[in-house]
Amino acid sequence: MKAVIDRIEGSIAVLVLCEERGTVIRLPEFLLPGAREGDIVDLLVTRDVAGTAAARKKSSNMIAKLDKKKSA
Repeated sequence: MKAVIDRIEGSIAVLVLCEERGTVIRLPEFLLPGAREGDIVDLLVTRDVAGTAAARKKSSNMIAKLDKKKSA
């Protein structure tokens, strides 16, 4: 998906999606090194299935530990 850097507000880049006029995304400027206002950027977002599974497992383990402490 393509977006144009509309403006930089401090350390935040404000992007407007090209396909969805009016849809705004704010990103830390450091994620777009060298980019300036008016530049077109290509954004790619992917789902991290393995990362999600690992985070859920970690959360479940933490909850189980807290439950053990609570019932002890």
